[in-house]
Amino acid sequence: MGHKRFLDCSASDLSTMDKHELLYAIRASEGRVLVSETIAITQPLLNTVTNAELAASQGADILLINMFDCEHPQILGMPENTVPEETLRTLQHLTGRIIGVNLEAVDHEFAASHDDIWKMKPGRAATATNARKLVSMGAKILVLTGNPNNGVSNRALGQAVREIRDAVGADAILVTGKMHGAGVVRESGRAIINEEDLRWFAEQGADIVLVPAPGTVPGMSQEKVSALIDCAHSCGILAITAVGTSQEGADVNTLRRIALMSKMAGADLHHIGDTGYMGIALPENILAYSIAIRGVRHTYNRVARSVNR
Repeated sequence: MGHKRFLDCSASDLSTMDKHELLYAIRASEGRVLVSETIAITQPLLNTVTNAELAASQGADILLINMFDCEHPQILGMPENTVPEETLRTLQHLTGRIIGVNLEAVDHEFAASHDDIWKMKPGRAATATNARKLVSMGAKILVLTGNPNNGVSNRALGQAVREIRDAVGADAILVTGKMHGAGVVRESGRAIINEEDLRWFAEQGADIVLVPAPGTVPGMSQEKVSALIDCAHSCGILAITAVGTSQEGADVNTLRRIALMSKMAGADLHHIGDTGYMGIALPENILAYSIAIRGVRHTYNRVARSVNR
């Protein structure tokens, strides 16, 4: 197929795109691609409709699934007759969107045992085996990152990128970085990621680096994020800014400010997190974020375009 901007792609375009076409489509959209993260295992806001479908209805281009255990595949709210191994493909069919999944690179030096919702499961670990399984299940994007208190370090992320890049080759886009400290206090705030980390991630095979959006992590100013994104671009990779600090549950004006600061910092893609209350950003914030970065024309196009096109 010819090269197209992501903005202009319909469901049939997206379903057939390979990694290189997808990266071109993102780059050609000039900072106007929205990734909405939702949690697979929490009760969906609308009970019988997945949070991912709700996010798609508000303008999300890419649906990122958190807490998806590839050994026990399940997304709450999916149709009852969904075959577990076909969960991601079914979600893609229902929404017409690109599906991504989080994997967590736990550093054994910092791993902590806890019993809260984020507790690690083997099927969520950033391993070659899990990555291959997710790609075979239909994931087009793998995001190597960490949930709260799980002890995910930049060192572990870089090592996981190399292992997974070797395992999946060009079959998936690899994103890596942290939205918050993820249980490693010395890698939080201003020290969450530096240019050396970014260059190393690029060398290990990352396609896209993930950095906190300006205003979401202490010390992450627009200038600081801009310097990190400039570094990523100089390494030949893209950058996504992430709202992963529950500010996806803040008021609409805060999200609009974060969106514009992220754009001014140079974001190629924008991520909005999964915890307005729990499981998805406030839906009105997904819509407001989309409109802030690309206006109503592109937002309503994404919302209104039939998944059967």
